[in-house]
Amino acid sequence: MPSLLEMATPVGELLKQRGQTVAVSESAAGGLVSAALLSVPGASGYYLGGASVYTQTARRGLLRFNDAKAQMRGSTEEYATLVATTMRDLLEADWAIGESGAAGPSGNRYGDPAGHVALAVAGPVSATRIVQTGNDDREDNMWSFAKAALDLLYETVKAN
Repeated sequence: MPSLLEMATPVGELLKQRGQTVAVSESAAGGLVSAALLSVPGASGYYLGGASVYTQTARRGLLRFNDAKAQMRGSTEEYATLVATTMRDLLEADWAIGESGAAGPSGNRYGDPAGHVALAVAGPVSATRIVQTGNDDREDNMWSFAKAALDLLYETVKAN
C-alpha cells in the first residue's frame, strides 16, 4: 500500500494549483482520507476539515442530520453523496468526499460484505463509485477505501 503522502500528493497538488478546497466525511476509512490529505505539505491551503462519521450519534451531531437522515442506510452511493454534500455545505468547500462502507472482518448491518464501500465526490460536479475489494482484512480495506476515495477526488477534480 502506498504511503499517506503518496496517496494524496496528486490531488493535494492539483487542489493547491487551482486554489480549491476540500472537506471530508468518512466512516470505514477511519480518518485515513483526512490523514492522507494532511500529509501533503501546504495542506492548510486546501484542506478545510473532516470528520469520521461512524454512528447515528455522529450523523446527528457532526452533520446535523435529523432522525430520518441519521437512520438512512449507509454504504450506498446515495448516502455517500448526502454526507459529501452536507460536509461541503457546512464547511463551504469547493469539493467534498463522502465515504461509507464495511471494513471487516464481517459485513455491515445492511448485508454488504466486508470490503464494500460507497464513495462520492460533491463539488461543481459530482461522482460516485462502489468499490468491492473482496477482502475481509479490516486494515487493508481501510487503506483501500482511503486510496479509492482520493483517486475518485483526483479524477473528478482533474476532469473539471
